[in-house]
Parts: sequence; structure tokens; C-alpha cells
Amino acid sequence: MRRRTFLALSATASASLALGPMRAFGKEAVRMRELYNPDGSFSPYALERDGAPVLIEGYMAPPLKAESTFFVLTKIPMSVCPFCESEAEWPRDIVSIYARDVISVTPFNVPILVEGTLRLGTYTDEELGFVSRVRVVDAAHWRA
Repeated sequence: MRRRTFLALSATASASLALGPMRAFGKEAVRMRELYNPDGSFSPYALERDGAPVLIEGYMAPPLKAESTFFVLTKIPMSVCPFCESEAEWPRDIVSIYARDVISVTPFNVPILVEGTLRLGTYTDEELGFVSRVRVVDAAHWRA
């Protein structure tokens, strides 16, 4: 490869990474704000995708317990519990993640991508007592 071609391709790749939502395997990552209307109800976008595969970008909040298949994905890095609320106070910038396998913890300030099936509606986790309105189930995650 010639130097000019390499530099041109490198610049294009860098620009595409810096712009817009993250992509993986040709899929565009959903932004958390796309899941809700301003009044807190689910958006048409979210309702259309309930039960469908999604890719979401965010940050792993510190897990509630070790050796778990559950974690919370946050819009911004958080080193403390962002989700100790009831359904009525459910923040619009977090998503519950139920992984296929026991999770490997990612530091709270490292961006990740999560892929799985979107589920909407109030759900209380029997084991943890955690109440959620939005979940991604059968999920896998990796560093962005």
C-alpha cells in the first residue's frame, strides 16, 4: 500500500469513528434517548423494537454482586449506584442487562457495546429485587 493511500484511509477511518453513534458488524448502536418520549413513555422507535435484537452503547455501572449475569448500562460513566430507585423514579439513561453468561466486569469509565434482545415494560428481578422498565436479555458485551 502506498503511503498516500494509507494516510487517506487512516484519516477516513478516524473520522468515521469520531462521528455519530458506535457501529459493530454493520449495525448502528441505539442511543438511550431514542428509547423514550419526553414524557417518559416509550418512543415509537422502542415499541417497534420490543422483542427484537438491538445494539446499545454505554458504560457498565458497578455490578450489584459478583459472579452475576446482570449489570446496568448507563449513558455516562458512574462509579456509584445510579439505579437505586423505584419504577416511578426510573431514570431514562440506564438499561438493565441480562447476559447470556457470567459477566466480566469492565471498568465504569470504559465505553462498551451490548447486543441482545430488547424487552420493554415493568419487570422486578426476583433474585435482586431490581425494578426495570427497559432490559436487554440474552446479551453479550464488549469494549467499544
